[in-house]
Amino acid sequence: MNNIIFILFFTFLRIGTFSIGGGYAIIPLIQDEVVSSKGWLTLKEYTDIITISQMTPGPLVVNTASFVGIRVAGTFGAVVATLGSILSGFIISILLYNFFKKNKNIDGIANILKGLRSSSVGLIASATTTIIILTFFGPQPINFGNANINVSAVIIFFVSLFLLRKHKLNPILIIIFTGAVGLFIY
Repeated sequence: MNNIIFILFFTFLRIGTFSIGGGYAIIPLIQDEVVSSKGWLTLKEYTDIITISQMTPGPLVVNTASFVGIRVAGTFGAVVATLGSILSGFIISILLYNFFKKNKNIDGIANILKGLRSSSVGLIASATTTIIILTFFGPQPINFGNANINVSAVIIFFVSLFLLRKHKLNPILIIIFTGAVGLFIY
């Protein structure tokens, strides 16, 4: 049991350290660690945890760490995984604050931040694509000749997108609406 606690802590410490770009950008790294590398969750379980993490208050990486920790090692596992996910960000934030406070007028620093922003957009696009493919086609490999498209999910997605973009509805209302629709459909 102690071994899994250390593995959980250091796994989420590494995830937290490299979570540049925020929650959506880190989804592929978390997936690689907890599904592909460690095998703690199936892809379906991971997708469900990401969905729940998006609906609960707090940062996605912290919520995901808590859910994975509970799944793997109970309540203590959740505490350890959550601590691991936030520790490096906390330390790095303090160090960067002091660094930027001293060097706020250097052009090279601004260029580094632009590069980090660009990579974050790519990571967010990757996470979005992964979630959409899992939602529309399920966890099985996609065979476009015989694709099993979840038509209900596609309709809910485009109706939600329409309501968000065209009518500027509050995202919380969309979450409640789609949750209610999902309750009846699935």
